[in-house]
Amino acid sequence: MPRRLLWFLPALLVLLLLAWWTTQRWLGPRVPAYRVQQRPLLQDVLATGRVITPSRVNVASEITGVVVQRLVERGERVAPGQLLLRLRSDQADAQLTQARAALAQLLQQTRPQARAALRSAESALQLADAQARRARAQAASGALSRQALEQAEQAKQAALQQRHAAAAAWQAARPGGALQRQLDAELRAARAVRARSEIRAGVAGEVLTRNVEVGDTVTPGQVLFTLARAGATEISLPVDEQNLQHLATGQPARCITDAYPGRGFDARLVFIAPAVDTSSGTIELRLRVAQPPSWLRQDMTTSCDVITARRAHALVVPDDALRARRGDAAQVLVLHRGKALARSVRLGLRGLVASEVLRGLRAGDVVIADRAVRAGQRVRATLQRLPDSAAAMPDAGAPAASH
Repeated sequence: MPRRLLWFLPALLVLLLLAWWTTQRWLGPRVPAYRVQQRPLLQDVLATGRVITPSRVNVASEITGVVVQRLVERGERVAPGQLLLRLRSDQADAQLTQARAALAQLLQQTRPQARAALRSAESALQLADAQARRARAQAASGALSRQALEQAEQAKQAALQQRHAAAAAWQAARPGGALQRQLDAELRAARAVRARSEIRAGVAGEVLTRNVEVGDTVTPGQVLFTLARAGATEISLPVDEQNLQHLATGQPARCITDAYPGRGFDARLVFIAPAVDTSSGTIELRLRVAQPPSWLRQDMTTSCDVITARRAHALVVPDDALRARRGDAAQVLVLHRGKALARSVRLGLRGLVASEVLRGLRAGDVVIADRAVRAGQRVRATLQRLPDSAAAMPDAGAPAASH
Protein backbone atom coordinates (compact mmCIF):
# COMPACT_ATOMS: atom_id res chain seq x y z
CA MET A 1 0.00 0.00 0.00
CA PRO A 2 2.74 2.59 0.76
CA ARG A 3 4.44 1.74 -2.55
CA ARG A 4 1.22 2.49 -4.43
CA LEU A 5 0.89 5.79 -2.53
CA LEU A 6 4.44 6.81 -3.42
CA TRP A 7 3.69 6.11 -7.09
CA PHE A 8 0.32 7.91 -7.00
CA LEU A 9 1.49 11.20 -5.45
CA PRO A 10 3.97 12.18 -8.24
CA ALA A 11 1.41 11.24 -10.85
CA LEU A 12 -1.17 13.40 -9.09
CA LEU A 13 1.26 16.30 -8.95
CA VAL A 14 1.96 15.97 -12.67
CA LEU A 15 -1.75 15.89 -13.39
CA LEU A 16 -2.33 19.02 -11.30
CA LEU A 17 0.49 20.88 -13.04
CA LEU A 18 -0.83 19.81 -16.41
CA ALA A 19 -4.31 20.98 -15.47
CA TRP A 20 -2.95 24.33 -14.23
CA TRP A 21 -0.92 24.80 -17.41
CA THR A 22 -3.90 23.92 -19.55
CA THR A 23 -6.10 26.36 -17.63
CA GLN A 24 -3.55 29.15 -17.99
CA ARG A 25 -3.25 28.46 -21.68
CA TRP A 26 -7.02 28.53 -22.05
CA LEU A 27 -7.44 31.74 -19.98
CA GLY A 28 -4.63 33.50 -21.86
CA PRO A 29 -1.83 35.84 -20.63
CA ARG A 30 -2.32 38.78 -18.32
CA VAL A 31 -2.18 42.10 -20.16
CA PRO A 32 -2.55 45.74 -19.04
CA ALA A 33 -6.04 47.18 -19.53
CA TYR A 34 -8.23 50.11 -18.54
CA ARG A 35 -11.82 50.38 -17.40
CA VAL A 36 -13.64 53.06 -19.38
CA GLN A 37 -14.99 55.75 -17.05
CA GLN A 38 -16.82 59.08 -17.06
CA ARG A 39 -14.29 61.76 -16.09
CA PRO A 40 -13.52 65.45 -16.72
CA LEU A 41 -11.39 65.97 -19.82
CA LEU A 42 -9.45 68.86 -21.30
CA GLN A 43 -8.55 69.19 -24.98
CA ASP A 44 -5.31 71.08 -25.38
CA VAL A 45 -2.56 72.16 -27.75
CA LEU A 46 0.99 72.02 -26.41
CA ALA A 47 3.95 73.86 -27.90
CA THR A 48 7.19 75.56 -26.94
CA GLY A 49 7.91 79.25 -27.56
CA ARG A 50 9.66 82.27 -26.08
CA VAL A 51 8.81 85.22 -23.86
CA ILE A 52 8.72 88.46 -25.85
CA THR A 53 7.83 92.14 -25.40
CA PRO A 54 5.45 94.14 -27.60
CA SER A 55 8.48 95.81 -29.18
CA ARG A 56 12.14 96.65 -28.73
CA VAL A 57 13.63 100.10 -29.11
CA ASN A 58 17.18 100.86 -30.21
CA VAL A 59 18.65 104.01 -28.65
CA ALA A 60 21.29 105.80 -30.73
CA SER A 61 23.16 109.11 -30.85
CA GLU A 62 22.44 111.91 -33.35
CA ILE A 63 25.96 113.33 -33.16
CA THR A 64 29.55 112.22 -32.90
CA GLY A 65 30.95 112.54 -29.42
CA VAL A 66 32.93 111.04 -26.57
CA VAL A 67 31.10 109.32 -23.72
CA VAL A 68 31.76 111.03 -20.38
CA GLN A 69 29.05 109.36 -18.26
CA ARG A 70 26.88 106.23 -18.47
CA LEU A 71 24.00 106.16 -16.00
CA VAL A 72 22.18 102.81 -16.49
CA GLU A 73 23.02 99.11 -16.53
CA ARG A 74 21.37 96.11 -18.14
CA GLY A 75 18.20 94.99 -16.42
CA GLU A 76 17.31 98.46 -15.11
CA ARG A 77 13.84 99.86 -15.77
CA VAL A 78 13.77 103.36 -17.21
CA ALA A 79 11.09 106.01 -17.60
CA PRO A 80 10.44 108.19 -20.66
CA GLY A 81 12.96 111.04 -20.76
CA GLN A 82 15.33 109.41 -18.26
CA LEU A 83 18.99 110.26 -18.87
CA LEU A 84 20.98 107.24 -20.05
CA LEU A 85 24.26 108.69 -21.31
CA ARG A 86 26.21 111.96 -21.55
CA LEU A 87 28.61 113.00 -24.32
CA ARG A 88 31.25 115.69 -24.12
CA SER A 89 29.56 119.00 -24.99
CA ASP A 90 32.08 121.84 -24.62
CA GLN A 91 31.09 123.61 -27.85
CA ALA A 92 27.37 123.10 -27.25
CA ASP A 93 27.75 124.47 -23.72
CA ALA A 94 29.52 127.57 -25.07
CA GLN A 95 26.75 128.17 -27.65
CA LEU A 96 24.10 127.80 -24.98
CA THR A 97 25.91 130.22 -22.66
CA GLN A 98 26.23 132.74 -25.50
CA ALA A 99 22.52 132.49 -26.37
CA ARG A 100 21.53 132.93 -22.74
CA ALA A 101 23.82 135.97 -22.40
CA ALA A 102 22.33 137.60 -25.51
CA LEU A 103 18.81 137.12 -24.19
CA ALA A 104 19.82 138.47 -20.79
CA GLN A 105 21.35 141.54 -22.46
CA LEU A 106 18.07 142.15 -24.29
CA LEU A 107 16.07 141.95 -21.09
CA GLN A 108 18.44 143.95 -18.90
CA GLN A 109 19.91 146.56 -21.29
CA THR A 110 18.60 146.72 -24.84
CA ARG A 111 14.89 146.73 -23.95
CA PRO A 112 15.11 149.37 -21.18
CA GLN A 113 17.30 151.53 -23.38
CA ALA A 114 14.87 151.25 -26.30
CA ARG A 115 11.95 152.19 -24.04
CA ALA A 116 13.85 155.22 -22.68
CA ALA A 117 14.94 156.27 -26.17
CA LEU A 118 11.32 156.14 -27.41
CA ARG A 119 10.12 158.29 -24.54
CA SER A 120 12.90 160.80 -25.12
CA ALA A 121 12.15 160.94 -28.86
CA GLU A 122 8.44 161.50 -28.18
CA SER A 123 9.26 164.36 -25.79
CA ALA A 124 11.66 165.91 -28.31
CA LEU A 125 9.00 165.62 -31.02
CA GLN A 126 6.41 167.34 -28.85
CA LEU A 127 8.85 170.20 -28.14
CA ALA A 128 9.83 170.56 -31.81
CA ASP A 129 6.16 170.56 -32.85
CA ALA A 130 5.32 173.31 -30.37
CA GLN A 131 8.28 175.43 -31.53
CA ALA A 132 7.26 174.97 -35.17
CA ARG A 133 3.69 176.14 -34.42
CA ARG A 134 4.98 179.31 -32.68
CA ALA A 135 7.36 179.99 -35.55
CA ARG A 136 4.52 179.78 -38.08
CA ALA A 137 2.42 182.17 -36.01
CA GLN A 138 5.27 184.66 -35.64
CA ALA A 139 6.15 184.41 -39.34
CA ALA A 140 2.54 185.16 -40.25
CA SER A 141 2.62 188.40 -38.19
CA GLY A 142 6.03 189.35 -39.61
CA ALA A 143 7.79 188.95 -36.27
CA LEU A 144 9.95 186.05 -37.52
CA SER A 145 11.99 185.68 -40.64
CA ARG A 146 11.34 183.03 -43.22
CA GLN A 147 14.75 181.46 -42.57
CA ALA A 148 13.95 180.99 -38.88
CA LEU A 149 10.62 179.36 -39.79
CA GLU A 150 12.36 176.90 -42.07
CA GLN A 151 14.82 176.00 -39.30
CA ALA A 152 11.93 175.32 -36.91
CA GLU A 153 10.19 173.08 -39.50
CA GLN A 154 13.44 171.18 -40.14
CA ALA A 155 13.91 170.63 -36.41
CA LYS A 156 10.39 169.17 -36.21
CA GLN A 157 11.09 166.80 -39.13
CA ALA A 158 14.34 165.65 -37.51
CA ALA A 159 12.54 164.98 -34.22
CA LEU A 160 9.85 163.07 -36.09
CA GLN A 161 12.44 160.85 -37.79
CA GLN A 162 14.15 160.20 -34.47
CA ARG A 163 10.80 159.24 -32.99
CA HIS A 164 10.14 156.78 -35.87
CA ALA A 165 13.60 155.20 -35.36
CA ALA A 166 13.09 154.92 -31.61
CA ALA A 167 9.63 153.38 -32.15
CA ALA A 168 11.10 150.82 -34.58
CA ALA A 169 13.85 149.95 -32.10
CA TRP A 170 11.27 149.54 -29.36
CA GLN A 171 9.05 147.32 -31.53
CA ALA A 172 12.04 145.03 -32.09
CA ALA A 173 13.08 145.02 -28.42
CA ARG A 174 9.62 144.90 -26.78
CA PRO A 175 8.30 141.65 -25.23
CA GLY A 176 7.44 139.31 -28.10
CA GLY A 177 9.21 141.53 -30.61
CA ALA A 178 11.43 140.44 -33.48
CA LEU A 179 14.65 140.67 -31.47
CA GLN A 180 13.27 138.52 -28.66
CA ARG A 181 11.89 135.97 -31.12
CA GLN A 182 15.28 135.76 -32.79
CA LEU A 183 17.14 135.32 -29.50
CA ASP A 184 14.57 132.79 -28.26
CA ALA A 185 15.08 130.79 -31.45
CA GLU A 186 18.86 130.93 -31.00
CA LEU A 187 18.44 129.78 -27.42
CA ARG A 188 16.20 126.88 -28.44
CA ALA A 189 18.70 125.90 -31.13
CA ALA A 190 21.55 125.99 -28.61
CA ARG A 191 19.53 123.91 -26.17
CA ALA A 192 18.71 121.42 -28.92
CA VAL A 193 22.39 121.08 -29.79
CA ARG A 194 23.18 120.68 -26.10
CA ALA A 195 20.39 118.11 -25.68
CA ARG A 196 21.92 115.92 -28.38
CA SER A 197 24.82 115.28 -26.05
CA GLU A 198 22.40 113.79 -23.50
CA ILE A 199 21.01 110.44 -24.62
CA ARG A 200 17.60 109.84 -23.02
CA ALA A 201 15.03 107.06 -23.08
CA GLY A 202 12.18 107.78 -25.46
CA VAL A 203 9.86 105.19 -23.89
CA ALA A 204 9.38 103.36 -20.63
CA GLY A 205 11.01 99.95 -20.60
CA GLU A 206 13.82 97.69 -19.47
CA VAL A 207 17.46 97.94 -20.60
CA LEU A 208 18.24 94.70 -22.44
CA THR A 209 21.67 95.57 -23.88
CA ARG A 210 24.26 98.34 -23.58
CA ASN A 211 27.01 98.66 -26.17
CA VAL A 212 29.08 101.59 -24.91
CA GLU A 213 31.51 102.51 -22.13
CA VAL A 214 32.90 105.78 -20.76
CA GLY A 215 35.61 107.06 -23.10
CA ASP A 216 34.15 105.49 -26.23
CA THR A 217 33.58 107.67 -29.28
CA VAL A 218 30.10 107.20 -30.68
CA THR A 219 28.81 108.11 -34.13
CA PRO A 220 25.33 108.99 -35.44
CA GLY A 221 23.10 105.96 -35.77
CA GLN A 222 25.24 103.71 -33.59
CA VAL A 223 23.04 101.60 -31.29
CA LEU A 224 23.99 102.38 -27.71
CA PHE A 225 21.17 100.66 -25.81
CA THR A 226 18.31 98.27 -26.59
CA LEU A 227 15.15 98.76 -24.54
CA ALA A 228 12.27 96.34 -24.14
CA ARG A 229 9.24 98.61 -24.29
CA ALA A 230 7.10 98.43 -21.16
CA GLY A 231 3.77 96.76 -21.71
CA ALA A 232 2.02 93.44 -21.54
CA THR A 233 4.30 90.40 -21.41
CA GLU A 234 3.60 88.01 -24.28
CA ILE A 235 4.73 84.59 -25.44
CA SER A 236 5.36 83.81 -29.09
CA LEU A 237 4.22 80.22 -29.64
CA PRO A 238 4.58 78.43 -33.00
CA VAL A 239 2.20 75.46 -33.28
CA ASP A 240 1.58 72.91 -36.01
CA GLU A 241 -1.00 74.14 -38.50
CA GLN A 242 -3.07 70.97 -37.99
CA ASN A 243 -4.17 72.43 -34.63
CA LEU A 244 -5.62 75.57 -36.20
CA GLN A 245 -9.17 74.19 -36.26
CA HIS A 246 -9.17 73.94 -32.45
CA LEU A 247 -7.77 77.40 -31.68
CA ALA A 248 -9.60 80.65 -30.93
CA THR A 249 -8.61 83.88 -29.22
CA GLY A 250 -9.56 84.07 -25.55
CA GLN A 251 -8.63 80.47 -24.77
CA PRO A 252 -6.73 80.04 -21.47
CA ALA A 253 -3.28 78.49 -21.20
CA ARG A 254 -0.91 77.23 -18.56
CA CYS A 255 2.81 77.81 -19.08
CA ILE A 256 6.11 76.74 -17.57
CA THR A 257 9.71 77.68 -18.35
CA ASP A 258 12.79 75.52 -18.74
CA ALA A 259 14.50 77.62 -16.06
CA TYR A 260 11.71 77.12 -13.48
CA PRO A 261 9.98 73.83 -14.38
CA GLY A 262 8.20 73.67 -11.04
CA ARG A 263 6.56 77.09 -11.33
CA GLY A 264 3.61 77.55 -13.64
CA PHE A 265 1.77 80.73 -14.63
CA ASP A 266 -1.40 81.56 -16.53
CA ALA A 267 -1.73 83.16 -19.96
CA ARG A 268 -4.44 83.75 -22.55
CA LEU A 269 -4.45 83.41 -26.34
CA VAL A 270 -4.83 86.91 -27.84
CA PHE A 271 -3.54 86.59 -31.41
CA ILE A 272 -3.44 84.00 -34.18
CA ALA A 273 -1.22 84.86 -37.15
CA PRO A 274 -3.10 85.36 -40.43
CA ALA A 275 -0.70 83.15 -42.39
CA VAL A 276 1.13 79.85 -41.98
CA ASP A 277 4.93 79.72 -42.14
CA THR A 278 5.43 77.59 -45.24
CA SER A 279 9.00 76.63 -44.31
CA SER A 280 8.01 75.04 -40.99
CA GLY A 281 4.29 74.35 -41.41
CA THR A 282 3.55 76.26 -38.20
CA ILE A 283 1.37 79.21 -37.30
CA GLU A 284 2.36 81.78 -34.67
CA LEU A 285 0.22 82.33 -31.59
CA ARG A 286 0.60 85.18 -29.10
CA LEU A 287 -0.27 84.48 -25.48
CA ARG A 288 -0.60 87.41 -23.06
CA VAL A 289 0.53 87.03 -19.45
CA ALA A 290 -1.71 89.27 -17.35
CA GLN A 291 0.31 88.83 -14.15
CA PRO A 292 3.87 87.84 -15.12
CA PRO A 293 5.94 86.44 -12.23
CA SER A 294 8.96 88.44 -11.12
CA TRP A 295 11.39 85.79 -12.32
CA LEU A 296 10.11 85.79 -15.92
CA ARG A 297 12.78 87.08 -18.32
CA GLN A 298 12.89 88.08 -21.97
CA ASP A 299 13.53 85.26 -24.45
CA MET A 300 12.96 82.51 -21.86
CA THR A 301 12.04 79.17 -23.41
CA THR A 302 8.44 78.51 -22.37
CA SER A 303 6.17 75.50 -22.83
CA CYS A 304 2.46 76.32 -22.94
CA ASP A 305 -0.65 74.19 -22.78
CA VAL A 306 -3.52 75.99 -24.52
CA ILE A 307 -6.92 74.68 -23.39
CA THR A 308 -9.07 74.52 -26.53
CA ALA A 309 -12.10 72.71 -25.03
CA ARG A 310 -13.26 70.89 -21.89
CA ARG A 311 -15.88 68.39 -20.80
CA ALA A 312 -17.09 68.04 -17.24
CA HIS A 313 -18.27 64.46 -17.92
CA ALA A 314 -16.60 62.63 -20.78
CA LEU A 315 -16.29 58.92 -21.48
CA VAL A 316 -12.50 58.69 -21.37
CA VAL A 317 -10.18 56.11 -22.92
CA PRO A 318 -6.33 56.38 -22.70
CA ASP A 319 -4.62 56.95 -26.01
CA ASP A 320 -2.37 53.88 -25.61
CA ALA A 321 -5.51 51.72 -25.92
CA LEU A 322 -6.42 53.22 -29.32
CA ARG A 323 -5.48 51.46 -32.55
CA ALA A 324 -5.72 52.31 -36.25
CA ARG A 325 -6.42 55.93 -35.41
CA ARG A 326 -7.50 58.08 -38.36
CA GLY A 327 -8.99 61.44 -37.57
CA ASP A 328 -12.03 60.90 -35.34
CA ALA A 329 -12.13 57.15 -36.01
CA ALA A 330 -10.17 54.47 -34.17
CA GLN A 331 -10.33 50.87 -32.99
CA VAL A 332 -9.97 49.29 -29.55
CA LEU A 333 -9.82 45.73 -28.22
CA VAL A 334 -12.55 45.15 -25.65
CA LEU A 335 -12.28 42.28 -23.19
CA HIS A 336 -15.49 40.21 -23.47
CA ARG A 337 -15.82 36.80 -21.80
CA GLY A 338 -12.08 36.36 -21.70
CA LYS A 339 -11.45 37.29 -25.34
CA ALA A 340 -10.13 40.45 -27.00
CA LEU A 341 -12.77 41.68 -29.43
CA ALA A 342 -12.14 44.47 -31.96
CA ARG A 343 -14.53 47.40 -31.83
CA SER A 344 -14.69 50.64 -33.83
CA VAL A 345 -15.08 53.88 -31.89
CA ARG A 346 -15.68 57.51 -32.70
CA LEU A 347 -13.57 60.06 -30.82
CA GLY A 348 -14.39 63.56 -29.56
CA LEU A 349 -12.05 65.78 -27.54
CA ARG A 350 -8.36 64.93 -27.52
CA GLY A 351 -6.60 65.27 -24.18
CA LEU A 352 -2.94 65.14 -23.31
CA VAL A 353 -2.86 61.30 -22.97
CA ALA A 354 -6.53 60.36 -23.32
CA SER A 355 -9.49 60.99 -25.61
CA GLU A 356 -13.24 61.22 -25.38
CA VAL A 357 -15.27 58.37 -26.86
CA LEU A 358 -18.53 59.48 -28.44
CA ARG A 359 -19.64 56.13 -29.81
CA GLY A 360 -18.59 52.49 -29.57
CA LEU A 361 -17.96 52.09 -25.82
CA ARG A 362 -19.88 52.29 -22.57
CA ALA A 363 -18.80 53.11 -19.04
CA GLY A 364 -17.40 49.97 -17.42
CA ASP A 365 -16.02 48.41 -20.61
CA VAL A 366 -12.47 47.09 -20.29
CA VAL A 367 -10.11 48.03 -23.13
CA ILE A 368 -6.73 46.38 -23.67
CA ALA A 369 -3.60 48.54 -23.81
CA ASP A 370 -1.13 45.86 -25.01
CA ARG A 371 -0.42 46.32 -28.72
CA ALA A 372 0.84 42.73 -29.00
CA VAL A 373 -2.65 41.33 -28.35
CA ARG A 374 -4.64 40.36 -31.42
CA ALA A 375 -8.39 40.27 -31.93
CA GLY A 376 -9.89 36.90 -30.85
CA GLN A 377 -7.03 36.11 -28.46
CA ARG A 378 -7.91 34.95 -24.95
CA VAL A 379 -6.40 37.25 -22.33
CA ARG A 380 -6.85 38.29 -18.73
CA ALA A 381 -6.86 41.97 -17.76
CA THR A 382 -4.61 43.63 -15.23
CA LEU A 383 -6.45 46.90 -14.68
CA GLN A 384 -4.36 50.06 -14.73
CA ARG A 385 -5.20 53.42 -13.25
CA LEU A 386 -6.36 56.05 -15.72
CA PRO A 387 -3.68 58.75 -16.18
CA ASP A 388 -4.33 61.81 -14.00
CA SER A 389 -3.57 64.13 -16.92
CA ALA A 390 -6.65 62.76 -18.65
CA ALA A 391 -8.71 64.70 -16.13
CA ALA A 392 -6.73 67.83 -15.45
CA MET A 393 -3.92 69.89 -16.92
CA PRO A 394 -0.61 69.56 -15.03
CA ASP A 395 0.96 72.58 -13.43
CA ALA A 396 4.44 71.63 -14.50
CA GLY A 397 6.31 69.08 -16.57
CA ALA A 398 8.74 68.53 -19.38
CA PRO A 399 8.42 70.59 -22.57
CA ALA A 400 5.99 68.99 -24.99
CA ALA A 401 5.15 69.31 -28.67
CA SER A 402 1.71 70.14 -30.01
CA HIS A 403 -0.57 67.12 -30.30
